[in-house]
Amino acid sequence: MPRIALIHALPVSIPPVAGAFERLWPEADTVNLTDDSLARDLTAAGTLQPEMSERFLTLSRYGKKIGADAILFTCSAFGPCIDACQTDLAPLPVLKPNEALIECCAEFGGAHARVGLLATFKQTLDTMPTEFREAQPGFHLKPVLAGSALDALFSGDHYEHDRIAAEVASLNFGDCDVIALAQFSLSTAAERVAEATGKPTLTTPDTAVEKLKKLLL
Repeated sequence: MPRIALIHALPVSIPPVAGAFERLWPEADTVNLTDDSLARDLTAAGTLQPEMSERFLTLSRYGKKIGADAILFTCSAFGPCIDACQTDLAPLPVLKPNEALIECCAEFGGAHARVGLLATFKQTLDTMPTEFREAQPGFHLKPVLAGSALDALFSGDHYEHDRIAAEVASLNFGDCDVIALAQFSLSTAAERVAEATGKPTLTTPDTAVEKLKKLLL
């Protein structure tokens, strides 16, 4: 079975992607590589710093060294750093966390889909909207932050995290064709968001695992 190196900047991203693999591709050999200082350092700096790309390259090169057939990043706020890894490790498949998510959004509403993009980590919305627009210029994107949901998650209150995410989505995405949950940690709220809005709701773990499976099998 293919080996997938999963690179995380937040430990809370690990359970959602582990659950996605367990449901959708249990045979895959997954390896978790985590540096939780990345998210803290990004928050402290406010914007991506040049040296962060080198840190990502170190992690991804280690993934290749241990025999990974593909690498999946689960940290949605570091797009330019992941671009550097894709270039460095080509032709090894290196997936951004939202790469497959963007592709799947086009299935709902086509090239001009109205997409509600929900994030809980502020810096995610500094980079991800650009990635959406570069990949799908015709999308009508509505980015919304639910920062208090992440605070609840960090305090261990998963119920409140999901409740806040669903509430924010219901207040903002009534005119959207599809809702994209920007972070792996948000995937636990998918069912509640879909129920609250009546909209198709896509998660990064599920779409990423499905894409990897198609690429490698």
